[in-house]
Amino acid sequence: MPYVVDFVNVSTVGLESSPIAESLAGLRANEARYYKNKYDHVFTVSPASEAPETLDWVNRILAQEREIVFSARPLEVTSFEVDGFRMAYVFYESGLSVNVMYGIEEGAKRAVGFKLSEGMEVPEELASRFKFARQKSKLAGVIRGSFFVIKGEY
Repeated sequence: MPYVVDFVNVSTVGLESSPIAESLAGLRANEARYYKNKYDHVFTVSPASEAPETLDWVNRILAQEREIVFSARPLEVTSFEVDGFRMAYVFYESGLSVNVMYGIEEGAKRAVGFKLSEGMEVPEELASRFKFARQKSKLAGVIRGSFFVIKGEY
């Protein structure tokens, strides 16, 4: 069942099985606030099992672009279009958030972003390949993030 992410009253709904559910909920709320403020988009997530096409699309990009396959269990996903971009998010039980920003127009920006919830270790799948920058968020504490540019067509 879809869940509208509330960034005023942060909730762990859907994320309860994560050992850092509070931090992951803050990270998810941070993303919801960004899309509401910038694009007036309501950030709605679904259990990963209810939207396998979104999870498959993100997994295919990760595997084909960088041979990345996460061992962490995906909990929630979302996919939407905003301002000429197809966006997809996967929130993992470990506290990891992966997002794909895929410009619809030929030649538009296309990238995969990784965000780590406060309190989680860098996943071994990323540790030796990416450096993470830190940013502070009122909702999520300290977020560490990194990204790579997508070269292929998906």
